Amino acid sequence: MPDAISLLKTRRSVKPIELTGPAPSAAEIETLLTVASRVPDHGKLTPWRFILFEDRGREIIGDTIAEAFKADRPDATEDQIAFERGRLARAPLVIAVVSRAAPHVKIPEWEQMLSAGAAAMNLVTAAHALGYAANWITEWYAYDPRVMKAM
Repeated sequence: MPDAISLLKTRRSVKPIELTGPAPSAAEIETLLTVASRVPDHGKLTPWRFILFEDRGREIIGDTIAEAFKADRPDATEDQIAFERGRLARAPLVIAVVSRAAPHVKIPEWEQMLSAGAAAMNLVTAAHALGYAANWITEWYAYDPRVMKAM
């Protein structure tokens, strides 16, 4: 397993501005999602889901993010709004990992959240293994119900 250890020792997050194309191919995306789903999952609940934002999809959700930002910040400048609109357009592909942790008779919610975190970690590690840069980013809009509803 020295190759696996070398891979793990070299994985680093890359700044969003440095996440340039090309994006992974469809076959590579399938590999990424397969690897991301191979995590501890007590009770086989699959307490997470993946949402892909590619091409125009990054701009569409960017409009939702910008609208939520403007609603909360009526004094925001056009530059600030444009920055918020472009958040998901910084990378050629964005894969959101959404925790679906919920009350369960046997499996605590914290364990389900850890499973979602493990899925995110496998995702960035698999991206590195395929030769892509990646970053695990959680920003304000990930907790905004207006944005989450649009996803």
